[in-house]
This record gives sequence, C-alpha cells and structure tokens, in this order.
Amino acid sequence: MTNDSLTPACDSLNILDCTQCPRLAGFLQAVKAQYPDYHARPVSAFGDANPKLLIVGLAPGMHGANRTGRPFTGDYAGILLYQTLHKYGFATHHESVSADDGLQLTGCRITNAVKCLPPENKPVPQEIKQCNQYLSVELDQFVQQGGAAVLALGTVAHQAVLLSLRLKAKDYPFGHGRVHQLPPGNGVRLYDSYHCSRYNTQTKRLTAEMFEQVFANIVAELQS
Repeated sequence: MTNDSLTPACDSLNILDCTQCPRLAGFLQAVKAQYPDYHARPVSAFGDANPKLLIVGLAPGMHGANRTGRPFTGDYAGILLYQTLHKYGFATHHESVSADDGLQLTGCRITNAVKCLPPENKPVPQEIKQCNQYLSVELDQFVQQGGAAVLALGTVAHQAVLLSLRLKAKDYPFGHGRVHQLPPGNGVRLYDSYHCSRYNTQTKRLTAEMFEQVFANIVAELQS
C-alpha cells in the first residue's frame, strides 16, 4: 500500500488552490502575511491511499496543520492521535512533527471536514457545506476501494460525514463511543469520538483510555 498526500480523484479538485469561501481565503492571506513560512493553504488528506480506516477531523489548527501542511501535525491535538495510531499499528512513529519527517500511515488516512484554517477554529455552516464537496469525493473513493471504518472526531466531523453521504443527522446521533452502520449495505461503519483537542484532553472529557477504547473497537471490527 502506498502513502500519498492526495488521491488522484481529490487532486483533480484542486484542494490546494481552493478559494471558494471568501472569509477563509481572506483569513489565510492574512495569516500568510504574518507567518510567511507557514503552509497557510487548504490542507490535503494524509496517509494510505487505500485505507481501511478514514479519520475525519474538524479543520486545520493555526500552528499545526496550517503551519506544516499535514493534518494534526505540529500542534497539541495531534499528540494523542498519533500516539494512538502508532499503538494500534496504523502509524510508523508515535508523533507527527512535520510533513517531511518520514512518518507513514498504514491502512489509515486522515482528513478534515473543512480544509482551511477558520478564524478562532470555528467554521460557519456555509463553509462546512461548501467544503463538503471534497469530503464527498474522499468518502466515495474510500467506499469504492473497500474502506470499512470512518472515525469522526467531534460533532462537526460526524455531521459532515453524514452530509457527504446524504444521510439525516437525526438518524445517526453523535455520541462518544457510538458506532453506526451506514447504508446502503456497503459494510462501512461510522465511529464517534470526542475530538482530541487540548481542551478535551486537559479537562478529561476525553482521556487516553477513552480514545484507545474507540480504536480497540475499530481494530477488532477490522480483524473480524
């Protein structure tokens, strides 16, 4: 299995050059002016090009993915995620420092519901909807290639996954540790977890044990 930052289908959508959300595009321009060395562009998915597990986060962090160009890389939110991925055999290393650190994911791919850094880490509903075209392509390809598990980190990611699959949120309520069988009979399951943000982990809303239990359930299902 190969590790490419972009699948061909998503690459054709020109994620890196997208400026369809004026507020986000303008904000990225301002960030780039303040931090010339930052990536400060839409952030592409990272990991195995033919994964069994697709992880969906919220959006790039200011000094994490927005700086490095790789999801959950270089900021606090990625600490628990990559430690857990490594523990369960999805990552070759326990931390993700930069886009050129040699880290590879096996059987796993990471993306975000919104590809651009939003002001105050809060995308507005229209931006989530606009960006959903990209997540829809990613999920469609994931299903076609035999993907089995989607892990949504937080409510926004959960709802974005459902939107991309044209499913009603009321039929699949978010809850940490919940598992939803997604139709139509494609064998894909949606797993929910609280987001591995600094706030959630420091307040113990999400502990390492809680997060690992979600991954243990995923691995058990993938191996069954």
